[in-house]
Amino acid sequence: MKVGIIGMGWVGASVAIATLQRGVARTLVLHDVKEGLAEGEAMDLAHGSSFYPTCRVEAGGLDAMQDADAVVLAAGRGGEGDESRLSLLAGNAEIARSVGRQLRGFGGLVVVVTNPVDVMTQLVTEASGLDPWRVVGTGTMLDTARLRQVLGAQLGLDARSIHAQVLGEHGDSEVCVWSRASIGGVSLRQYPGWDPSFEADIAGQVRRAAYEIISRKGATNHAIGLVTAFLLEAALRGGDRVLTVTRVQSGAMGFRDVALSLPSVVTHAGVARVLEPELDSDEREALEHSAEVLRKARADLG
Repeated sequence: MKVGIIGMGWVGASVAIATLQRGVARTLVLHDVKEGLAEGEAMDLAHGSSFYPTCRVEAGGLDAMQDADAVVLAAGRGGEGDESRLSLLAGNAEIARSVGRQLRGFGGLVVVVTNPVDVMTQLVTEASGLDPWRVVGTGTMLDTARLRQVLGAQLGLDARSIHAQVLGEHGDSEVCVWSRASIGGVSLRQYPGWDPSFEADIAGQVRRAAYEIISRKGATNHAIGLVTAFLLEAALRGGDRVLTVTRVQSGAMGFRDVALSLPSVVTHAGVARVLEPELDSDEREALEHSAEVLRKARADLG
């Protein structure tokens, strides 16, 4: 398997090392517009080759990625302080369009990580002309992981034992789906020790997690690196995993021509199928609002 990563800042570097440690690729190609950065990262990572599954790490341009099984877009400016992800759109939109144009005719999977990831996924899809199911954003995979971690801490359980999802925008309008959350087949709202009054506070913790991290260390990178490597592994190894990724929707739950996260079956070819979870009326309204926020953000670009 061959994987390319575009953008070797904090996030791109974390994606690279997580991808190596999971043994996803046999060849990893790194690219950055800053001269020497990708070469330096490739050299540094290659020196650790005794400690991860066999993989050749090299620097190269997008032309060196044309035969890759997957290309990851991690280039762009990250957020600062209380800056929303959508506020990054104007600066990062041209990156998405430029990369998309260079990926016309690409035969592999495109994974978008750069924020605001939903609109960036839509821009890459439009500029590349690729089928929407082949351009997949990490979406709310990280938000879902954060929700499960917080719930696990609240209930004294391993996060992997929690079945709960965040849908919609990877951002301030995201929707925690409380009505379908469960533990071992038991509804979360029926679980011993659970109180529905916890929900608003926990949703707020999940929504503000990135702001809290950025205020302390300047960026979020390690968890999204792990998320991206997990997504690549699920797709390229044919795991057919259900993940909360974002793509331009084409009718699922009534959504069209907007990229947002819904539970999706991810395969080597991209999103094979989008699932339609049952939501209560408040969740459905919140998801419609999230879609409208994303539609407006895309429309504002012209």
